[in-house]
Amino acid sequence: MNTDSHPFDAITPENLVERGSWKWTRFPGTLPGFVAEMDFPLAKPITEALSTSFDLQRFGYLPQPVAEELKEATADYVSRTHSWAIEPEQVYLSGDVLQAYEVVLRQLITPGSPIIVPTPAYMPFLTLTTALGHPVIEVPMLDGPDGRPEMDLPTIADHLAGEAELVVLCNPHNPLGLVYHHDELEALATVVDDAGGMVFSDEIHAPLVFGNHRHIPYATVSDQAAQHSITAISASKAWNLPGLKCSQLVVTSDRHKELLAPLSFIVSHGASTPGVVASIAAYRDGGPWLEDVKSYLSGNFDVLDDFATNHLPGSGYRRPEGTYITWFDARSIDIGTADSPADYLREHAGVSLTDGALCGEAGKGHLRLIAATPRPILMELLERIAPHWVRHN
Repeated sequence: MNTDSHPFDAITPENLVERGSWKWTRFPGTLPGFVAEMDFPLAKPITEALSTSFDLQRFGYLPQPVAEELKEATADYVSRTHSWAIEPEQVYLSGDVLQAYEVVLRQLITPGSPIIVPTPAYMPFLTLTTALGHPVIEVPMLDGPDGRPEMDLPTIADHLAGEAELVVLCNPHNPLGLVYHHDELEALATVVDDAGGMVFSDEIHAPLVFGNHRHIPYATVSDQAAQHSITAISASKAWNLPGLKCSQLVVTSDRHKELLAPLSFIVSHGASTPGVVASIAAYRDGGPWLEDVKSYLSGNFDVLDDFATNHLPGSGYRRPEGTYITWFDARSIDIGTADSPADYLREHAGVSLTDGALCGEAGKGHLRLIAATPRPILMELLERIAPHWVRHN
């Protein structure tokens, strides 16, 4: 386990409360691990870019040359990091991945058609989908031969043969931390293509991949995958910019390009000028900072590996292949009259985590914990959980 001191270690809960994010103010008096953002300072190239924008008072509507610059930076970034060749004109700007998802549901599929969501899933893929008038078909992930979760492709195929048109793919996966292999993506592409379906690929965590794992953009798996999918990416997770509101929708289908072309201004209208400026800096100059953060996160995963083995029996914890999100089976905890393990631990341990039930039926009794926090805070959070966990095992 990496025990070397790092500047991030000096960040305290008091510092983070003073920063004033929703994560650190929603449940006062608790240690939060429920919002997928990092508690680390921004990369210097990003703060410098934002400082320049501040000096220039660049807070008006997004200038077209700046938008074009981000499209070019995005195309260059995915080429360098994922060997994905796209043209800048294939990139549409958006406020965030959920706004991009809403555009897809409103413009590219049949109104009211069911949406297939492998579960557990990022919570808004369940709530936003239904709010927009599309029933959700939850397809629970299966345990693979080695216990590694995998998609239930036969069930997905059955639903695509019915009224469902769209599969939501989250890669790297939130909350399971999976980084899908080429053969897994290829198998999904075959199922979707055979049914004439579509994939919305959420790849917002793509820069956050660890060890020997490699992010493979779904659209690169085959020509068919490129034509039946649309991809959402962003610098927001990897460089900690969610509040600046900027993501990119990569359109690789000729048909989708034709359908979205008349709406390009509306689609891009939600991207903020500071968010675009910050994203350009991240993609072009944020690499060294990101590598340092990934190394630090790997040290946090070392802590989690050891702690889960020794203090959280039966948790089913798996070290994330990607993202900074971890997932625990907490059904062995006696939660008494509490509605969920998350409610129980918030009241009795002073820890605020995500209730797994919000991630779908398959997540009931589970917990989602965000590990992107200073290591001393992570260790204190885990130590607060352990007595309650062990007591009931």
